[in-house]
Amino acid sequence: MSLSMYQASVPVFIRALANLAHVLDKGAAHAAAKHVSDEVLLQTRLVPDMLPLIKQVQIACDMATRGAARLAGVEPQSFEDNETTLAQAHERIARATTYLKTFTAEQIDGSETRAIHLTMRSGEMHFDGQTYLLGFVLPNVFFHCTTAYNILREAGAELGKADFLGQP
Repeated sequence: MSLSMYQASVPVFIRALANLAHVLDKGAAHAAAKHVSDEVLLQTRLVPDMLPLIKQVQIACDMATRGAARLAGVEPQSFEDNETTLAQAHERIARATTYLKTFTAEQIDGSETRAIHLTMRSGEMHFDGQTYLLGFVLPNVFFHCTTAYNILREAGAELGKADFLGQP
């Protein structure tokens, strides 16, 4: 049996976001123990020219939800970037996960050749569905989840590979 576009997308996105929430929990526990405010933790960066933790969470959620929507051929739901607390960051992950669960295999399977066009700051991007998923969405979701993990790890949270990978 071959792997379907749905199997390679929605369940993978949901697991990545669940693991991101877990990593965020461990980071929050560390911050609380060290008396670091939500605002400071959410604005932490690895280097000055990288986006802060909260943007990593927002982008991971957006890449997953917009990716699923575009593969399904529907207009992506928009989430306002206004989170300022860890609780709000968790709410965003929960909203994104709830939205992802609305997509069915019937909507996404067969999207391998669907034309997907994006307008980015750098210009237009054109993909077929499979290239969009495998070469753009999945790498971006994991890049931003990994960067969030790294920010929290650098901040001193006790995190390991098992925290990032979660349970299969």
